[in-house]
Amino acid sequence: MSKFVRKGKKGTPGISTASLPDIIFMLLFFFMVVTVMRQDDPKVKISKPNATETEKLEKKSLVDYINVGPPFDTRYGTEPKIQLDDSFAELSDIRKWIDDNRERRDEAEKPQITTSLKVDADTEMGIVTDIKQELREAQALKINYSVNKGSITSNR
Repeated sequence: MSKFVRKGKKGTPGISTASLPDIIFMLLFFFMVVTVMRQDDPKVKISKPNATETEKLEKKSLVDYINVGPPFDTRYGTEPKIQLDDSFAELSDIRKWIDDNRERRDEAEKPQITTSLKVDADTEMGIVTDIKQELREAQALKINYSVNKGSITSNR
C-alpha cells in the first residue's frame, strides 16, 4: 500500500495577475508620450488651400500660429477674424503677441521662431497683407503658410 493518497483531481491553476499593473503602466506611459495636446481651440473656420509644393516644419515647438477666417459663432459676424492663441485679436495686437512669445523662449531659439499663417481659402488677401506688414514691423520675418498637400484647382 502506498502512503500517498489522492484526494481528488485538481483543476488548472489560475492566471497570474502579478504583471498586470506593469502592463497597464507601460500602456499609460506610451499614450502619455505619443499624445499631442491641442494648443488652442479654434474659433475661426479654416479650410486650408491646396498646394503642390509643401515642406514639413522640423520643430513645431518653435512655431506660432495665427488663424484667420470667419468665426464659428455668428454673434461675431461673418467677416474674417484674427485668432491669436485662444482669443480674437486686432491687427495692433500682433506685435505685442510676437514679443510675448519671444520672451517665453530661450535666447538660442529666438532666431528659429516661425510664424505660421492658417488662413481660410476664401479670405481676401488684404487682411493677410496687413498681417504680414505687422509681422514685418515686429521683426518676425520667418513666415509659413499652412496648406493641404494636393493639386491646385482653379476657380475659373
